[in-house]
Amino acid sequence: MPRGRPRKAKDLLMDSAELVGWALGGLEREIVQTRARLGALTTQAGKLRARLGVRGRRLAAEAASTAGEAAAAVGRGRKRRRMSRAARKKISEMMKKRWAERRRKG
Repeated sequence: MPRGRPRKAKDLLMDSAELVGWALGGLEREIVQTRARLGALTTQAGKLRARLGVRGRRLAAEAASTAGEAAAAVGRGRKRRRMSRAARKKISEMMKKRWAERRRKG
């Protein structure tokens, strides 16, 4: 047990706030480094696509679709699809029909 007067709660809060600040600083530094790496990889991918030329267009398209699927899985850069009025109406009618059948049975 340390000697001296006991620490006050305020001191502990300051220490924890300082620790959180350091953690945030580290995370922000990691984010900057990751973005820099992503930029370098994107540049390198562009150079490789240029090297493929006309012959490798199909391969580049496949790689791009795979990257798009990965980005969609993460949730970034994903475009949301809009449902047409006709599709919404059709789904609504189908659900009303299903619920009516369920009410009749139950």
